[in-house]
Amino acid sequence: MSSQVFYRKWRPQSLSEVSGQEQVTRTLLNALSSGRLSHAYLFCGPRGTGKTSTGRILAKAVNCLTNGKGEPCNECAMCKAITEGRALDVIEIDAASNRGVDDARELREKVRYAPNEARYKVYIIDEAHELTSDASNALLKTLEEPPPFVIFVLATTEPHKLLPTIISRCQRFDFHRISPPDIVAKLNEICGKEGIKIDAEGLRLITRAAQGSLRDAENILEQLATFYGKEISKSQVQKMLGVSEDARTRELVRHIVSGDVAAGIMTVSSVNADGLDLRQFNRELVSYLRGLLLIKTGAVEGLDLSGEDIALLKELADKATLSQVLKALKIFGGLEFGTDGNSALPLELALVDTVLEPVEKPPARAQDNIPKVEPRFVKAPEAATPKAAPEKPVVRPPVVSAAPVERVAKPAPSSVTPSAPAGIPKPEPVTASSGAAKEPASELEKLRLNWRLVIAQAPPDTLRSNAIAVLRSVAKVSAIEGDTVVIAFKYQNFVEKISLPENQRIAEKIIGNYLGRPVHVRCTQEAEPNHLVEEAQRLGAQITEEK
Repeated sequence: MSSQVFYRKWRPQSLSEVSGQEQVTRTLLNALSSGRLSHAYLFCGPRGTGKTSTGRILAKAVNCLTNGKGEPCNECAMCKAITEGRALDVIEIDAASNRGVDDARELREKVRYAPNEARYKVYIIDEAHELTSDASNALLKTLEEPPPFVIFVLATTEPHKLLPTIISRCQRFDFHRISPPDIVAKLNEICGKEGIKIDAEGLRLITRAAQGSLRDAENILEQLATFYGKEISKSQVQKMLGVSEDARTRELVRHIVSGDVAAGIMTVSSVNADGLDLRQFNRELVSYLRGLLLIKTGAVEGLDLSGEDIALLKELADKATLSQVLKALKIFGGLEFGTDGNSALPLELALVDTVLEPVEKPPARAQDNIPKVEPRFVKAPEAATPKAAPEKPVVRPPVVSAAPVERVAKPAPSSVTPSAPAGIPKPEPVTASSGAAKEPASELEKLRLNWRLVIAQAPPDTLRSNAIAVLRSVAKVSAIEGDTVVIAFKYQNFVEKISLPENQRIAEKIIGNYLGRPVHVRCTQEAEPNHLVEEAQRLGAQITEEK
């Protein structure tokens, strides 16, 4: 027993010992006491939260020779056999290794046999989402109507990958991430029984690194005890976890709030010169910025920081605006270091982006401010149209319109300007100072007329990408099909470049930002111009079908 790792040695042996899952354990205890057991259970939740352990406890509880209607006694022969893993009627199956349809059929055949010694045969299927679709379908009937002496427990970290028909045949229990106080309490209990001395700050760092997984926290504690012995200091925990908790993280947050770019870059350079892991430094920086956001919004209870850090953040919160904190958190939280994790450039650029004011939008061009006048096609009065005058097509203004073009007769040239027919208002002369431009008739026309503005208003995080350079120079909006914007390029290599997943995501973000709604982007190669078709369209023809 002493050679076992901590997470196995100190595995909970009763429902009351399961940490942080009261909503699950209370329901199971009520079901056991009332005898209302389900034939199939689905335990889903993050790793290290007690799913498999709870399945084993349930198997002991239903087969306990002393009780059978509540908590297992852990003293009878059956409870001890299950605890030690030698009970023939409690079968644990790793679905990742036994995921095929043949394995499922073999299981279905074995389910029919009665238990050897226990009251119930309990099948615990771990990582149940790894079962193939065929294997899941092979188990469906057995899961729905198993023999009365069989109970299934399916454990999974990804329930969305299970077939809906599997989920509907099980009683579902959701295991939550274990809260930091519950993890600290369990670690304190283990330290007391193992004779390990560690301060509260060290336990807090272990808990933060575990991210809600008790098994991970127990593994970290065991690593520390193995390396450093029975007495563990905070600095040793920091060294093992790669957590610097460097004072320069707080210093950099102060420079961000004060807007001091030069001092901030000097701090980043100092961190880089000392050889610290810049990714880890950025993670700690984001943690402090998150703490600043929580304090600024009044959610101090959600902080997992020391009293000294909270006092500092409260002081900085009085000097910072909420928008300033939010901007910094978004930029540093989405920071990517790429393949070169030792370069300080990403941190320096993020600092400058955070502190500097956003670039002002370029001034609108004169033609953007010209109001669009919708054309009106009317027939001239009979008296004003000489009979001998030949018919000529009216020259249309360059405005896309779905309405058919009506041909009218052009009056003969005259030195006297004829007055407008009755009821037709005389249009005002259009100048560049007549006011703001009206919205185009369609989104397609809006993109075509204002493509430079689409690029100018691109989100800041897309400005340094290669995709925006291609879109700025050679892209043409070809069509809009529902939520899909079709962009045409003259050369195939540009089509292939923008079709790359990352470049396509950037293009969708830029266009969606301008249109104010999410869009998809499809890239095509621009067709060679057909001069006959273009001339026919100029004279009023419309394309009804392309072959």
